[in-house]
Amino acid sequence: MPKLAYPEAVSIYPFNENEVDMIMHNAMECTLMWSTKDGWPVGVIHSFIWKNDKIWLTFLANRHRAAAIRRDNRVSVTVSSRAYENDAQNFPVGAITFKGKGVLLDDDDTKRWFYKALSEKNSPNNPESMSEILNSPTRLILCVTPTKKIMYNKLLAEAHSKGEAVEEMLGKPLESDTIRMSNPR
Repeated sequence: MPKLAYPEAVSIYPFNENEVDMIMHNAMECTLMWSTKDGWPVGVIHSFIWKNDKIWLTFLANRHRAAAIRRDNRVSVTVSSRAYENDAQNFPVGAITFKGKGVLLDDDDTKRWFYKALSEKNSPNNPESMSEILNSPTRLILCVTPTKKIMYNKLLAEAHSKGEAVEEMLGKPLESDTIRMSNPR
């Protein structure tokens, strides 16, 4: 089998856990995806918090996504390094898609810490104002517990293509990059 390399084999370019945390704590937006009743995939961009290796976001209870997630709690969340608002010079570059299980919450304790954290992240100059806007009896919090990460580390891919990445930095290739890619070759 030929040596795996970008652009044909992206599964071998993961982030380490520190890089995952950097992306998740610094990106301002994510895309939440779920399936509709008739099986269509749908996604909406949200502000989010990364806490305890979980993704936390919010929306109103009357949104279609609330009913869809109650029906089937399997969701995906994608976060891109392009969602950094600050100068991303020393940050990882790429994207992570999390497959996971979502739980809808509406208890006061969760709302209290979550609204405060989301407001401080998204409106650091006036977090109280954002907290007031968020505080609604019809608002839900979605907590997504990841079950799988699909990652693409652009800087690692570039280093590998230049011969500057050591093999220990590379991830285990997925079947899509080993078996299924061999057929077209």
